[in-house]
Amino acid sequence: MRSSATIGAASAMLLVGTSTAVSATIADYPVFTGQALRYALAAAILLAVVGHQRLPRVRLTARDVLLLLALAATGLAGFNIFLVEATRHAGPAMIGSVVGAVPLVLALIGPLMERRRPAPRTVGAALVVALGAAVAAGLGSGSLPGFLLSLGALAGEVAFSLLAVPLLPKLGPLRVAAYPAVLSVPMLLVAGLVLDGTASLRLPTPGQAAAFGYLGAIVTAAAFFLWYDALRRLGADRAGLFAGLVPVGALLTAVLLGLGQAGPADVTGALLVAAGVVVGVRRPRRTGEAHTVPEGHRVSRRLVGSRRTPHTA
Repeated sequence: MRSSATIGAASAMLLVGTSTAVSATIADYPVFTGQALRYALAAAILLAVVGHQRLPRVRLTARDVLLLLALAATGLAGFNIFLVEATRHAGPAMIGSVVGAVPLVLALIGPLMERRRPAPRTVGAALVVALGAAVAAGLGSGSLPGFLLSLGALAGEVAFSLLAVPLLPKLGPLRVAAYPAVLSVPMLLVAGLVLDGTASLRLPTPGQAAAFGYLGAIVTAAAFFLWYDALRRLGADRAGLFAGLVPVGALLTAVLLGLGQAGPADVTGALLVAAGVVVGVRRPRRTGEAHTVPEGHRVSRRLVGSRRTPHTA
């Protein structure tokens, strides 16, 4: 079960990394309208899956609604707004380096939200992952506004996971992926109108529509579900390690599509990320640690000591 969660988390972040190359094909399209189209498609797919699976109905409380609105405003719409504005003041290298600190932040804050101490092993691994992401991104330079806007994007990326944690036990990964996607669409459309005016409202070309289809169906609907499912099973601190795979996914996509080459910094960063993820996800076996036995198969010491045949439920 744990291996499937790690595979899901890794797949989700690698898929998110592929969006960099795909986004280059829609650079001429209004950004916020494009993101609204992407999330609208993803929401339609996810809601269709929810309906097909006939999941039991859940009643949303006021707290649930506020968390979903906050998740949509920060982790989806807000993240994109900060990211776009940051590119106007800083290069992608510096932005990638700042956002690459996501694993470290989640390793520190995630356990605190669950009222437990951050595991030194996970924090150390997160430092290695963040370092690898920064090396892969290039550690570029930028202005103070660019740095502050990059911090805003970092906060949005962290909120994307942390605000989902209290919602997952009740709503499940499908609904947590779908509902904020729905709520983010009007937010992004309004942002586009405010920042770009009516020029933001135009139909995409067939090529752009295909790109948005990939971003909506694969990078959003599929990756979001995989991520939230892994987040529910691994916890924010350990799942957060896989966020360092985003630049690795971007690098692999660029190389496969012939859009770039892997330099020494790229390879070094990728290896650091991989090492940090492996170290952080593995849990060392403690000496004398008891094996976990299913509830129906627990045997009392008295029965074992008397050599009687154990009775199982």
